[in-house]
Amino acid sequence: MDESPGSLTSLRERNRLLVLDTVRQHGRISRVGIARATGLSRTTVSSLVAGLLADGVLTESDDASLPTASRGGPPATPLTLNPEGGGLLGVHLRHTDIRVLLTDLSGNALGERYREVDVDHRPDEALDFIAGTALDLVATVGRDAGRIFGMGVAVSAPVRARSHTLNVPSMLTGWTDVDVAARLRERVGMPVHVGNDANLGALAEWTFGAARGVQDLVYVMLSDGVGAGLILDGRPYQGATGTAGELGHVPVVDGGYVCRCGNRGCLETVVGARALTSAFTHTRGPGTTISDLIALLAADDPGALRVITDAGHMIGQALSGICAMLEPRLVVLGGEVAAVGRPLLDGVRHVLTHRLPPALNQGMTLTTGHLGDRAEALGAIVLATHQTSAHLLTP
Repeated sequence: MDESPGSLTSLRERNRLLVLDTVRQHGRISRVGIARATGLSRTTVSSLVAGLLADGVLTESDDASLPTASRGGPPATPLTLNPEGGGLLGVHLRHTDIRVLLTDLSGNALGERYREVDVDHRPDEALDFIAGTALDLVATVGRDAGRIFGMGVAVSAPVRARSHTLNVPSMLTGWTDVDVAARLRERVGMPVHVGNDANLGALAEWTFGAARGVQDLVYVMLSDGVGAGLILDGRPYQGATGTAGELGHVPVVDGGYVCRCGNRGCLETVVGARALTSAFTHTRGPGTTISDLIALLAADDPGALRVITDAGHMIGQALSGICAMLEPRLVVLGGEVAAVGRPLLDGVRHVLTHRLPPALNQGMTLTTGHLGDRAEALGAIVLATHQTSAHLLTP
C-alpha cells in the first residue's frame, strides 16, 4: 500500500490525526463541528469518525446532545476521545532526574514515576529505568500494552529536526552516538520519538496549559539548564537544524563562568537552578534547593529576593532581542525555577518594559506556566500523539 507523502493513504492518515486533534481541542464536538473546524467534507469526516469509533479511539458521548445548525433538525451527537481507548507514555530526561508519565488519549495522568539519576553520565542506567518503569506503569494501571500507542521522550539537548537524534557534542558527552529512540524501542516494543525538552514544554503549554489558543509564543524552561521553545504562526519552530531556542547559551556576562557548552557567561550559568542555589552556599550550606529559595521568598528574605530579581533581569535581557524580532503574543516561564513566582516575573517584566518599544509591550503578556514540572513530559505525550501512526492512525 502506497504511504508516500502524496499518496491517498498518507492523506487519510493526516486527516485522521486532524480529526483527533480537533476532538482533543474541543473536548466534545459533533461531526458537523469537526467538518467546520477542519475544512474537511462531511462525508470524509463521517468516514474517518466511523473508523475511529470502530477502533475504540473515539466514543459517542452519553451527555446531552449538541444542537444542529439547521432549524428543526435532530440534535447532533457529541464525540469525545475514549478514555479507555488507549494510552501514551511521556518521559522527561533532565540532567539530574527522570520523570515517566502515563496518560490516556486526552492527556489525563494515569500514573507517574520520578527518580533522581545522573542522566548526563549514566545513559544505560537512565534508559533501563525508563523502560522498566514504563512497562511497570502500564501493568500497574491495568492497561493493555497493545493499546499504548507510543512513547515521547523530552531530552535536555538539541535534537536534529530530520533524524530526531541528539545533537550532543560538548553538551551530554555520555550520550554521544546513543540512539535514544532505537534503544528504548527495543526495550518497550512501541514507537518512540525524541524531542528537545524546551520545545516540548512549549508544545504542552500550547496544547493543555497557559498558551491554549495563542498562535505566537515563547516558552522559557528554567531548570538545571535553560531553554526556549517557540510557537510561531500556530506552528512549532525549531530552526534549520533543530537547535533554535538555545536561550541558555546566550552570553549575558562578559568573562563569566565557563558553561558546559564551552563558552563563558551563558545565561544558564547565571539563572540555572544550580547557579541560583549556589549563591546561598556561604550562608546556608551546599544543600540549598529551589524549594528552600521559595520558602525564603515567602518569608521576605532580602537575599533571596535580590537573587531572584537579578535572575529575572538577566532573563529579560536575553529575551528582549527575541521579543523585538518575533513579537510574540505571550511569554511563558516554566520549569522548576519558575515556581519562585512573582519576583522572577517582576524582574523579567522590568527589563522588557524598559528595553522594548511600548507597542510591543502592550501587545505581549508575560506569565508562568500552568503545567508545572509535568510540562515537558506532557509535551512528550503530544509528540508521541503526533508522530505515532503505526497503531493509532493507520486504517
